[in-house]
Amino acid sequence: MTEKPIRFEDALERIFLLRAKNTTVRTEILAGLTTFVTMGYILFVNPNILAAAGVPKDAAIAATIWSTVFSTALMGLWANFPIAVAPGMGLNAFFAYTVVLGMGLPWQTALGAVFISGIAFLALTFGGVRQAIIRAVPVNLKYAIGVGIGMFIAFVGLQGSGIVIGNPASLVTAGHVASLRFELGQPAPLLALAGLVFTGALMARNIKCALLLGIAFTTFLGMLCGATPIPDGLSSLINANVPRLSETFMAMDIAGAWEYGILSIIFTFTVVELFDNMGTLIGLARKAHLMKDDGSMENLDRALTSDAIGTMVSAALGTSTVTSYVENGAGIAAGGRTGLTALAVAGFFAMAIFFAPLLEFVPGFATAPALILVGSLMMSEVVYVRFDDITEALPAFLTIVMMPLTYSIANGLAFGFCSHGLLKLLSGKIEDLNWVMGLIGLAFMANFALRLG
Repeated sequence: MTEKPIRFEDALERIFLLRAKNTTVRTEILAGLTTFVTMGYILFVNPNILAAAGVPKDAAIAATIWSTVFSTALMGLWANFPIAVAPGMGLNAFFAYTVVLGMGLPWQTALGAVFISGIAFLALTFGGVRQAIIRAVPVNLKYAIGVGIGMFIAFVGLQGSGIVIGNPASLVTAGHVASLRFELGQPAPLLALAGLVFTGALMARNIKCALLLGIAFTTFLGMLCGATPIPDGLSSLINANVPRLSETFMAMDIAGAWEYGILSIIFTFTVVELFDNMGTLIGLARKAHLMKDDGSMENLDRALTSDAIGTMVSAALGTSTVTSYVENGAGIAAGGRTGLTALAVAGFFAMAIFFAPLLEFVPGFATAPALILVGSLMMSEVVYVRFDDITEALPAFLTIVMMPLTYSIANGLAFGFCSHGLLKLLSGKIEDLNWVMGLIGLAFMANFALRLG
């Protein structure tokens, strides 16, 4: 008696348990498309941020795509989570503007730090330490970290577009847009502002691909104004080379990153990714009904391990740390409940490699509105920050404000964590402290001492 061949639908059912999750193949694929459209802006934004750090843009595009494909497929196939993973906003800004441009390190050394932080994530996950650290950090600081990163991202967009510029008297001031003049050779601020208003209007109308449409609109305006080149017909795009990883693949300098100092860079990569990814993952799992009444989640360890492996692979390919995206909420709202949604997202990103030549024509001022709007969305959690207790309010405030003002996510974390421990200790509220927070605070203080020395 011959065995019946396994149908494609049956194979998907065995892998993703679709019926148990009350979903279908069609629903999962459509949910994956929804997620891809809402987070597709990363294809434009991340390469521009990495290019600012000296990473060859062509290779940065390829690294962005393939790190997203690998990490998202792993999350879907192994953890069975409907969550896409890509180079994280905030983490890429820390990579480029704090580590490379701010500290003067080569981008290869920064990639080495990303790889080591991935090893740290993996070790912390296997030991259950990631969960313990998340539980130990006060809720107020968790919210403040997200808000501060949002302000930092928005500031990067405002500065990169010329809406905010340097000033020797006041450090910063408004750019040419302040006088509403379209100055010859300086169209970027007004073009970015036009894109910001246009994209904001699309978002107000709940258009899911608002950020992508906003980037396209601003790029088109830039071409009309001569601020960015126009492609020489479709043939130039068709015949253009597909982006390759040759300039960034395995270019990371692990030894250099380790030699420079684990406290200052690797520690910060680990801490920022730890809180950013864990909070997002838990929130999305709750929205997808993957969290049980007792707060536990099936396959959580696999999801965290997937994230850690994805971080190491992203460094090897040539991009900054990957993380779970809040935009996954759109796909989950569209019905995504299993890893098939994530696998669909990975497939759409893989196909995007053939359209990658278009990304070369997208200027920085066109992606600035997306940075500003993503930052504004991350600011929404400020309503949850407690300001009725100064020992909670001041550390949260310092965490938020010191990230953009010092142009460093690391400095914001350091000021927040150190002030929290000192205030609790000096105000007699030592019962609010725990040994994990004490160790983190001491690590940041040691880092300050090393830099001052």
